[in-house]
Amino acid sequence: MTQYPFLSDEWVAEARRIRAEFRGKTPEILVSVRMNQIIQEVPFGDGTISAHVDTSSGELEMETGHLESPDVTITIAYETAKAILVDGDTQAAMQAFLGGKIKVDGDITKMMALQSAGASGAADPATIEMAKRLQAMTA
Repeated sequence: MTQYPFLSDEWVAEARRIRAEFRGKTPEILVSVRMNQIIQEVPFGDGTISAHVDTSSGELEMETGHLESPDVTITIAYETAKAILVDGDTQAAMQAFLGGKIKVDGDITKMMALQSAGASGAADPATIEMAKRLQAMTA
């Protein structure tokens, strides 16, 4: 499988394709969160990427660009974002948060609820397969 740098244009396009393939096959996310992300220390482009996560439809939507009126906005380093979003490393998330490496503006309880919702769907076979495919295509 071809690999792409996390959050590169090619990675985003392939991630969209994989998510579309799994649409409706993974458990519904019962927590509604609209979260903007400012990802810093990106090793390409201008060094910063604006992205968002939106679960208000019951599906996990991850895209570039920001949402209007988010519940929460986080600022996070590229390597930490990759560890959390691609590798599913909850320990990296906790260490970064406790170490002050994740800045949170807005309703932090929404972010925490999303983390709990993600943990509950982690045993679903379709969710596991989708995560493996995202990991396999990430350089």
